[in-house]
Amino acid sequence: MTQSEALDILKTGGNVFLTGEPGAGKTYVINQYIAWLEAAGVPVAVTASTGIAATHIGGMTLHAWSRIGIKDQLNARDLDSIASNEKASKRINKAKVLIIDEISMLDGKVLDMVDQVLRTVRQTPEVFGGLQVVFVGDFFQLPPVTKQGEVLRYAFESNAWQQARPLVGYLNEQYRQEDELFLGLLKSIRQNDVDESHYTLLQEQNEIAYPDIEPTRLYTHNADVDAVNADKLASLDGNPRRFSMSGTGNKQLQQGLAKNCLSPETLELKEEAMVVCTKNNFEAGYVNGTLARVVAFDGIEGYPVIETTEGKRITMKPASWEVVEDKKVLAAVEQIPLRLAWAITVHKSQGMSLDAAEIDLSKAFVFGQGYVALSRVRNLAGLKMLGMSSTALRVDPKIVEQDARFKTESELASNAFAQMDETELTKMHTSFVEKCGGTMPKEGEVGERSSSFERVQKESTYEQTKQLLLAGKTVRDIAKERKMTENTIWSHVEKLVESGTITTGDVAHLKTAEYDAVAKQLEAAMSAVGVEKLKPIYEHCDEEISYDLIRLGRILYTQR
Repeated sequence: MTQSEALDILKTGGNVFLTGEPGAGKTYVINQYIAWLEAAGVPVAVTASTGIAATHIGGMTLHAWSRIGIKDQLNARDLDSIASNEKASKRINKAKVLIIDEISMLDGKVLDMVDQVLRTVRQTPEVFGGLQVVFVGDFFQLPPVTKQGEVLRYAFESNAWQQARPLVGYLNEQYRQEDELFLGLLKSIRQNDVDESHYTLLQEQNEIAYPDIEPTRLYTHNADVDAVNADKLASLDGNPRRFSMSGTGNKQLQQGLAKNCLSPETLELKEEAMVVCTKNNFEAGYVNGTLARVVAFDGIEGYPVIETTEGKRITMKPASWEVVEDKKVLAAVEQIPLRLAWAITVHKSQGMSLDAAEIDLSKAFVFGQGYVALSRVRNLAGLKMLGMSSTALRVDPKIVEQDARFKTESELASNAFAQMDETELTKMHTSFVEKCGGTMPKEGEVGERSSSFERVQKESTYEQTKQLLLAGKTVRDIAKERKMTENTIWSHVEKLVESGTITTGDVAHLKTAEYDAVAKQLEAAMSAVGVEKLKPIYEHCDEEISYDLIRLGRILYTQR
């Protein structure tokens, strides 16, 4: 199913399961749908199964939105308490559409509890209280976390899912991975059809092809992540700056907050340390999951100053994590919202898209870990394997079987909607909007729903680089003016040309006498070894031509 077909189905107001491989555009379609709902004046609740996943779509966790918290089951008293909570009751009754992202990580019993809450609060026997429910995700991703002895129950096995009977929109286009060989590997994993050739292919990935990108390491266990981060920090010059967590209120609740906080109780940092943000602060310009590097420490209070991968510099001040009940703060902890990020767990990487990663799957222990880790990168050139167990690429046979059903259901839905003419489809869309108390948006009224980070930036970083390029400035000048590295600016230039936003004529002024002197040598090298990787070109030129000149040469060579 195409993205436009899935969007048309969503607009009818029926329950939908939107799925597809990583990079198929699930988040893009959901953002388009949310923008349409907002333009139509239809209230929508955007949630996800985990906090990290929620930040990717600018929403909140389903547990928090429904107020079920960490409960394993709900009794009549719990339901009455939630229904009588003014804030929870108001947001649940206001919503007309409920979106649940990363559905693979949501246990079926949780979905049933949410269904109970919605029926109770909205005082109706209809499944999910009569809301349109949109499940988003891919069951080949990480499964729900279960306690020892518990039986794993996927969301599609819940009573609520069965009663909701969602239409399936299985997106079959690919927008993340650019490597056909790599795509073939990922498809084989999804079909549980991995053979020796696939393991051999991965074992051959022993070098990252991008020398100017520091890869992120992915591990399956926290202990390995902590060890790498500690070693990397120790290798940097200077003494570490230490930031200690402070707390107020109930001691036991403080301990719980500290245990679950993504920032450590004692945070040690140095300049050049790779870090990841652990909390949302849209106004300041970061979200939970923003990768960055420490570039300085504030001279007044000593707070770390980070530079994000987008080139934005932010002074990171302490943030608080709180336990609130009836508008009263029972306990709180305060810490700099950062943690070291040379390495992260596969679990925390879900939803990320990495240019380069070093992946260790030698201790993979649950279905989907290998698939999630590998599908974070765009191509084999950005992948280096550090280790892999014989079971690392396993996926649950139950999911393979269910996925085949989802594909069949998607084809049936696609065929059914293909038989409708545009007038009939528009009538269904209008009926849904009016039923929700909204008004069908006119052409041109639906804007683009930006990501959380884009909402805090007035102008995209690529647009800024583009304007300075068009003004005739050199990469060095732009890097200095924007307070970024020249490598970052070169990556902007490459992506701007590759996307067709600018032409090679717009970068002609970057050619210098030094470039003209080696242009023919570069062209010969690229003809001989290709243009996919920079290092072979560098080595073919006897390591005498700078990477900057090679990047410029590659831009001009590939766009001839």
